[in-house]
Formats: sequence, structure tokens, C-alpha cells
Amino acid sequence: MAEKSERLFDQFPEVSYQEWRAKVEADLKGADFDKKLVWRTNEGFNVQPVYRAEDIAGLKTTDSLPGQYPYVRGTRTDNNWLTRQNIVADSAEEANKIALDVVTKGVNSLGFKVSDPADVAVLLKDINLEEVEINLNCCPGKAVAVAEELVKVVTAAGCADKFRGSVDYNPLRRQFKHGVEGVDNAAIAAEACKLLDVVAPVRGILCLCVDSDMLANAGAYIYQELGYALSWGAAWLTLLTEAGRDINEVANRVKFDMCVSSNFFMEIAKFRAARMLWAQIVEQYKPTCDCAAKMVVCATTSKFNQTIYDAHVNLLRSQTETFSACVAGVDSIVVTPFDVAYKQPDAFSERIARNQQFLLKEESHMDKVVDPAGGSYYVETLTVAIAAEGWKLFLATEEEGGFFAAVGAGKVQAAVNASCEKRHTDVARRKEILLGTNQYPNINEKAAEKIENNGACKCCCGTEKGPNALVAKRAATDFEELRLATEAAAKRPKVFMLTIGNLAMRLARAQFSTNFFGCAGYEIIDNLGFNTVEEGVDAALAKGADVVVLCSSDDEYAELAPAAFKYLAGRAEFVVAGAPACTEDLKAVGIKDFVHVRCNVLDTLRDFNNRLLNK
Repeated sequence: MAEKSERLFDQFPEVSYQEWRAKVEADLKGADFDKKLVWRTNEGFNVQPVYRAEDIAGLKTTDSLPGQYPYVRGTRTDNNWLTRQNIVADSAEEANKIALDVVTKGVNSLGFKVSDPADVAVLLKDINLEEVEINLNCCPGKAVAVAEELVKVVTAAGCADKFRGSVDYNPLRRQFKHGVEGVDNAAIAAEACKLLDVVAPVRGILCLCVDSDMLANAGAYIYQELGYALSWGAAWLTLLTEAGRDINEVANRVKFDMCVSSNFFMEIAKFRAARMLWAQIVEQYKPTCDCAAKMVVCATTSKFNQTIYDAHVNLLRSQTETFSACVAGVDSIVVTPFDVAYKQPDAFSERIARNQQFLLKEESHMDKVVDPAGGSYYVETLTVAIAAEGWKLFLATEEEGGFFAAVGAGKVQAAVNASCEKRHTDVARRKEILLGTNQYPNINEKAAEKIENNGACKCCCGTEKGPNALVAKRAATDFEELRLATEAAAKRPKVFMLTIGNLAMRLARAQFSTNFFGCAGYEIIDNLGFNTVEEGVDAALAKGADVVVLCSSDDEYAELAPAAFKYLAGRAEFVVAGAPACTEDLKAVGIKDFVHVRCNVLDTLRDFNNRLLNK
């Protein structure tokens, strides 16, 4: 008789959502479920604390397989993405030398910046063009000439049928970087048609660029990058089909260069939603084959969230970002070196960046699993939710005349800049965390000496910025300016923790205040505790403190704070750690500085910098 298999889960009773919810609400002891456990995303929808099978029961995104239309689960039946490295060098010869070296170390996709079209042959010398993807970035006015040289090299190598690569034709670069007003659709269409004719002999060259990476690195939210990327791609389809080009030809030449940030699950959902929506957009143009609706995506890890201080934390950020991209099934990935925010990447940082992908391939075997997030109640729900928000923005942009018109009028830039400002405010208030910058800083780190000035691209784009330019300011920039000012000061301010009273509260508030003032790079002097405020103030002044922070409990502040403030008598700045009920009473005696979780950390520290560094 066959042995009966044991059903482990039969030992546990099935629990309904209603039963689970009732138990959670009981444990919350009267607190509001939605306020405590439901997360409101920047993308405009709510995320629940738990998802179940019934949440995805009616979703159509679960009906297809990898490689099948509408490609939500991927455009391929494998997950062997390309490992790309963008080569940075002072000459074409040096770039070629670096490229030949890195392809022996596992890189199978290369990116080059081309200033002179004549350099293309030099850049690609001795590179196996059948095995290595080639991506050429250039100013839009040189795209046709660069493409001509690339086609010559590929044709001469006899690999026109096997070559894969791209020429980055982005005619909106000057509008985004420098705020140039207006977009000449006729001129763009004429140039793009020339480009399509030039690359016609090599079917693997993608040349119509959708560079939403620029928007994300300027502070755009995830739904904005998604919606605008789709609108940008649709603008190419409309512009060129109206110019008489075939939809199959146009759609098969579009490449999406997108960013991937540290919002792990949301980024996975973004790429899955992007493929699905793009396929549906292309289908409206009636291509002869579903293959024209496949989205080709290169994902680059974010520069917006990179930091100068505690820069090795950038490795943690880019690793989770790379993980998101590979789980999402993108076609190629660029890992931004951890030191790019303050210097030209060196051999070490570029090697680490490559290895971050190899860890996922060779040690985690992520390239062996297609759409590992498929079927996840959470990710499937996020995919549909982010798709809905991206689609709303896509439709709104189309109603305004399309992406090119919106960029020409500065509407896209204004929306992204508004998001950037909001995100900087959230960083200032610690609603958005940058580890090592606005939270848990490495207090004694110095960074000024390691910052190099890389200069700016002056090619054909100019250097002036108009009112419609993208701000493109990293999230950490404001805090870094604070710390650099502290480094440059003649005297580093000292902050003394006057800990007294309730042991648990004084320790907690001393730790909070250390973290708070450490974000400006001040010297922190912590203590085990004092018996009287007079003893604490005397110790602070003996240490040369510029700021004295009283750390105790709310109940004790009513008595301790006025006494300490009076005894200090203006010999140093006085701060109360917390927002006690007696705050107004304390203000009445002259105490004006309080640090607590509702503070704008950046503005508070700027105020202290103005007081302390300008003495």
C-alpha cells in the first residue's frame, strides 16, 4: 500500500481575512488600522499590510507566461540580462583599451560617449561585435554621423545580422539640461528618418531613445518616470508614423533607458507595468507582429540617492536596485559606481560595480529564474496599481498634445522639479531616509578632500540653464553642503549632551540628539549622566561646548530646563531634546530651541550653522 503523503498545512485551521483583521485591531488597542498599518505611497495609492490570493483573483496580469504578449512577465523566456559598463576615458584609444580589458571580466555590454564620429572605429577596435552589445552616447546633432560610422564598422566585421547595440538619439537633451524652450517636431522627425535610413542595414541597432533616467535622477517619482517614459515612446511612434514610416520599423528601433531606485518592490512592479502598457500602446498602431510590442529596457542604478558622506552605503543602495532590475527582467543593467557623486570612478569602484551584478548571476543564480516575482500577491497588486497611476499621467500628457509638446512648454520639467523639491523637503524632515546623511551619520568623517571637480559637458548643449531646465540635484546635496561648511569652518562646533533624570529617556534623547546634530558634522560629547543641571553645565563649559542639549523626560523638563537655561546664562546655545507638554512655558522663560521628530532637521541645522560658524 502506497504511503500516504503528509499534508502539513492541514494541521492548521484556515484563517479568513476578517478573522485576521479582527485580531490585529484588538492588538492595536483602539488605534486606527488605516493610520497605523496602511502605507500611502508617493505614487498615489495605498499599500495594505497583507495580501491574499483573493487580491489577485481578478487580475489579468497573471494570465500570461514569460515571452508572451503583453509581456508583463518579460519579453524573453530566460533572464540572462546583459552586464553593461559605461566606459569613462580621456581618449578613444584609452577607452578601447579599458573595454578590451573588461570584456574579459564578464562584461557583455559596453557604453561609450562619442564626441567625434571618427572615433567609433577606434573605440570598437578588436571587440567581438557578435558577442558584445555596443551602446554609443552622443549629442543629438551627431547621432546620424555616429550611426553611419557604427554601421560601417559592423558591416566590415560581417556581423550585421548578429549585432546588438544602440545609438542614443535624444533630441530633448538640451530642453532637459538647459531649459531651452520649444521642440521642433518637424526637425526631429527629419533627423530621425535619416537615422532610420542609416541604420536600416543593421536590424539590431536601436536609435530612438527614451531616456527617462534623466527624469528619475532629477527627482521624479516612480509613477512619473513610468508615465513620461510611455508618453515619450508613444511620441516617437506618432511622430514617425505620421512622417510615413512603418510602425514595425519604428517600434523595433525604440530603446528605453530607465532608472532603478531603492524602492525595491515598487521598482519591480514599475518595469513589469512598463512592459505591459508599452505593448498595449504599440498594439494601437497595428503592427504586423507582436514582437514589435516588446519593450527593450536598460536599467541604470540611481544617482539621485547617492551620497558623498558614508559613500560605501551607496553599495547597499545600488545592490538592492540591481536586484530589483534583475527580478523585473530588464534587458541590461548598469550599476553606477559608488563614488561617482564626488569623483571620476576608478578601477576599484568600477570592479565593485561589475561584481554587484556577478553576485546575482554567479552566486544567487538570478539569471536562471524568469519573473521570480510572478504570482506574488503583493507584487502583482503593485504592478496593477503602479500601471494605473502611470497610465493616468500618460493620458494627461497626451491630452496636452503629447510628450514633445509638454517638454517644449516646460510642463514635464516643472512637474519633475516640483517632485524634486518635495523629496528634498522629505529628506530634510527625515520622511525619506538617506542612511549616513540625514540619519545615523558617520560623525567624524571628512569628505572635502576626496571631492573632485569633473567639470560639465560643454559639447553642443551649452552650459547656460533656463527656467525650464531640470534641477537634477541629488537628495543628499543640502545636507552635504552643511557638513562641508562645518569642515571648512575655523572651529568645529561642539555639542554637549547634558543627560539627567530618567535613565531610559535621557539615553534615548541623547542618542536622538547625537544623530540629529551629527548630520551637520558637529563634534558630539555624550555623557553617562549628572546629578544636577549645574554640574552638567559646568562640565559642558569645561569641554568648550558651543551647544548644550538637555536630555531628560517630559515630566522633568518643567523644572530642569528653566534651571539649566538660567545657570547657562547664554554662555552656549541651549537646546531641549523633545517636545514636552510644557513647551510654551519653557518658551516663556526664553528657551527657543527644541529638537524632536517633527523638526525640519535641515532648516534647524542651517540655523545653527549660521549661529555657530559665523562667530
